[in-house]
Order: sequence, then C-alpha cells, then structure tokens
Amino acid sequence: PVPLPESHLDRVIKAWQEVFPENKVLREGGKLLFSRNNDSTEAYSSLKLSDGEKAVLYYFGALQYAPGKAVVFVDSPGMFLHPSITGFIWDKVESMRPDCTFVYTTHDVEFLSARRDNAIVWVRGYDAAKQTWDYAVLPPNSSISEDLYATLVGTRKPVLFIEGDATHSIDAKLYPLVFTDYTVKSLGSCNKVIEATRTFNDLNTFHHLDSHGIVDRDRRDAQEVKYLRDKKIFVPDVAEIENILMLEGVIRTVARRHHRNENRVFEHVKKSILGQFKHDIRQQALLHTRHRVKRIMEYRIDGRFPNINKLEEHMVNLVNEINPRAMYENFCKEFHRYVLSGDYQSVLRVYNQKSMLPGSNVAALCGLNNKDSYINDIIKILKENGRDAECIRHAIVHCFGIDETEASAPRPDISAINDD
Repeated sequence: PVPLPESHLDRVIKAWQEVFPENKVLREGGKLLFSRNNDSTEAYSSLKLSDGEKAVLYYFGALQYAPGKAVVFVDSPGMFLHPSITGFIWDKVESMRPDCTFVYTTHDVEFLSARRDNAIVWVRGYDAAKQTWDYAVLPPNSSISEDLYATLVGTRKPVLFIEGDATHSIDAKLYPLVFTDYTVKSLGSCNKVIEATRTFNDLNTFHHLDSHGIVDRDRRDAQEVKYLRDKKIFVPDVAEIENILMLEGVIRTVARRHHRNENRVFEHVKKSILGQFKHDIRQQALLHTRHRVKRIMEYRIDGRFPNINKLEEHMVNLVNEINPRAMYENFCKEFHRYVLSGDYQSVLRVYNQKSMLPGSNVAALCGLNNKDSYINDIIKILKENGRDAECIRHAIVHCFGIDETEASAPRPDISAINDD
C-alpha cells in the first residue's frame, strides 16, 4: 500500500513527543489522549495537561497553519515553560517552519542569548504622546557578550563590574549592598573586569550608561592603582576583599551591634593582625618583590632589538638595573615600620592572607560563632539598611578613596535619551 503523506497532526505529535519523551499521544474517536510511559489504561484528555504542555501543543499546532514565508511574532516565548527546555522548544518550532521569520519579544536574557545569529533590538522606551519608539540594534561586534550586554542595558542603572562568581564570592554578596545605585555584574577575573569596563564605556554613546569596575588591589603599587582609577576602575586601599571585612569601621560596628566593647575588640584584632603580619613579613616582601619585578619586566622587555645578542644584553642589564634583592630589602624595612608604628591600615593595604579573618578571632570577639557567621552578619546589617549599615558603607566607600556621591551614582536622564 502507498503510505499516506505526513499530516499536520502527525508532525505536531512527533515534535511534542520529542519534547516530552515520557509522554505519549493516543488517537481515539477523533480525540487526542495523553499518557505516560505508553500506559493507555491511564490516558487522559488535553484538559489535564499542564500549562506548559498545553502551550507547547498550541505552538506546534498553530505554526502548521501559518502562511508560507510568514513573519511570526511571539510575545514572551518562555511563558509557562521551564527555562531548561525553552530554547529547545523554539529551536524545534523554527526547524518545523524554516521558511518563516520569527520575531520574539522577551525580557528573558538567557533565551535571548540562545538565539544564535539573530539580530537583537533593544527597545529603550516609548513616547505615548508622540507615538514614537526609542530603540537601537545591539552592535554585533561588541566584545561584551550579547546576554551580558542585554542584561546591563536593560537596567538603565550605572554598571559596576566586579571579580568573583555571582553565587559564592564575597564580592557578589557585599558590593550590591554597598554600591546600591549600580547594577553589579560578576565577571570572574580582574582582566575581564578591566576589559568589560573599557568596552562598555567605549559604547557609551549607544547605551547612555556609566560604567565602573572593582578589582582587588593585591600587590599593585600606587602608579598601577592610579592608572586603573583613571580608567574608571575602583581599587580599594586594602589588598583583597577579605581585608575589607577587617576595616576598623566594620569591626567596630559589628562589635557594637552585639553589645561588645568596640575599643577592646578592635585592639585585640589589631594586635593579632600585626602579629600575623610580623611573622609573614619576609614571605610578603618576597611576593611583592616578585610582582614588582614581573611588572617591570613586562614593560621593559617589550622593545625592539636588531638581533638576539642585543636582546640577551638587555636581559642581563635588566637584572642588575632592577636589583630585586635591594627591592626585597626595602619592602622588608617598610613592612617592619608598619608593625613598629602600629599602622593597621597600611598592613591591610599590603597583606594578602586569606586566613587573616579566622586567625584574628574577630568573629568570637564580636560574639559570633565563626568566620561565616561574621560575614553573614555584615550582609544582614547592610540589608537592614539602618544606621549600622550607614557606618559600614561609609567605612567601605572611604576605603576606595571615593566620595559618597560616586558610590550612589545618579541614573541617566531617560527623558534625554528618548529625545535623541
């Protein structure tokens, strides 16, 4: 017998079962029944499908009757659907009607970024009186990914790129509560933060948003810090994010909150940190020397040499010129001076030591159980947004060498954007 041509219904059932492989479609008396794992005895009508299952069935069916080469507008393609299968479903829809052009309206950045090789239009605003739209096509050659770009430009708030991951890092928990008028985006490494800040500011005429970054100071010297700050990268006057939690103003605030003598708590912590640092001075001086030598070599080796002999000569002279031993001894002297003078703030600026917080016993001194409870308490205080939160924010913002107005950056004038 000659096989019957595949019908619209055949194609819908086939596609639907690819999306929901454990569910089967049965035909009975002109009706469609559904079951799980081919159990026909438990078949049920389409009325008992979930909203997501009904939506998929509708999408697949409706597209079968779209005119040839139609432009299909889809509003909120992720409605009723689980994010894990939304992209797959619309990939299937598009493959069923490759002749059609699909236009999606969505706020789902994950879905947006999954539409490969598609044009992305950002609708920035609508003037109802003039019946005009303010929109722009995202630049295709931007070095910032489309999903990141769409996330940020959709907020209409100044942007702050930070290090660490968005889930577990202290940076991601702390900075959104300190820099409250910014959209904070975690990018991982400091190089990604620097590059994203540069690129985003280069595109300022497109999105009308300000952008800054935050990177740890680590072992950068004053010249490196100035260079980054000139590029709109905030650099704290402490070595790393953990040291921010050890600022005097932060410690005193947490101690007061738990009815501890703040002077006594801070003096104990200060004495402990200075003791740790004194024990690690030579190791820290070596790390700073290595960083400084590496930076000098990177700058000085990038020259033009007529032959290998000149390059070798230059390298030999560099070792004598840099004199790493003298540099190391100078760091040792400088660090010993911090200890002798009790210069706690300078120690925080140069001391990279992850064990500083638990080693100082600051949590127990403040009446808390451990390091995590101390960090969580600071986050809780900032979320409550009371007087204690103001004290902590002030201490942290001051640590970045910026004023309160920069920490609460003004949003762009949207009316001015719509008038462009």
